[in-house]
Amino acid sequence: MKDSWQSGNPYEYFMGRWSKVVADAFVDWLYPNTGLRWLDVGCGSGALSDAIIRKYDPEVVIAIDQSEGFVRMAQERLGPRAMCKVGEALSLPIEDSIVDMTVCGLVLNFIPAPEEALTEMRRVTTSGGTIAGYIWDYAGKMEFLNHFWDVAVELNPGASDLHEKRRFASSNAEELSAVFIRSGVVNVEAGPIEIATNFADFDDYWKPFLGGQGPAPTYVSKLNATDRDELRDTLMNRLPLNPDGSIQLAARAWAVKGSCEK
Repeated sequence: MKDSWQSGNPYEYFMGRWSKVVADAFVDWLYPNTGLRWLDVGCGSGALSDAIIRKYDPEVVIAIDQSEGFVRMAQERLGPRAMCKVGEALSLPIEDSIVDMTVCGLVLNFIPAPEEALTEMRRVTTSGGTIAGYIWDYAGKMEFLNHFWDVAVELNPGASDLHEKRRFASSNAEELSAVFIRSGVVNVEAGPIEIATNFADFDDYWKPFLGGQGPAPTYVSKLNATDRDELRDTLMNRLPLNPDGSIQLAARAWAVKGSCEK
């Protein structure tokens, strides 16, 4: 099954609300100077670029994504403070040594050749600049997705290879740091970003899975109505609902940063 990553609005409903929270925490963790030139690789709907613009007054933000739909949405969201472009992480459409900070949010584990992507990021970053990124801790604390996939695999053992805990088993600080180091990034350090993923009720949890954007919603979109209803009902009975119907879960991202030397 090929993940769908084309439509920004369903993605915002599914993951975008959590992407904004983790992006804000990530840029504060970087603790950058103001007035820098930034590149956001795999910008999606623009959550990370938005955090950069709001918090650290950049000289410029270049935001790149392979999806035309996401690029349009990001440009509308970010306005004139950003230049949003369609492009591939393995062949960035910008000049050498043109940015001070190159970042990638929640995308590196979806790139088929992450070391090549990081090599490209080094190419476009000034000597002494920063290269950084973060990914969800799919293999560990990503409770709202793990609940979904645990039930999906129980009902359909053939979906076991799609479980993001298994699919992204190397999504941890050690492996992410190692990819940065192998790509020539120096002074590499990693840390966790912990967030709460709270849902008002079961519908607030379930309906985002119906948007068809991302691995889990793509899986749901392929189910027939009977199987989809069974998945929904089983999840409703398994999730830890509070007396008021709300659901309180936790998520974690791993963040890594280092320096570009040339």
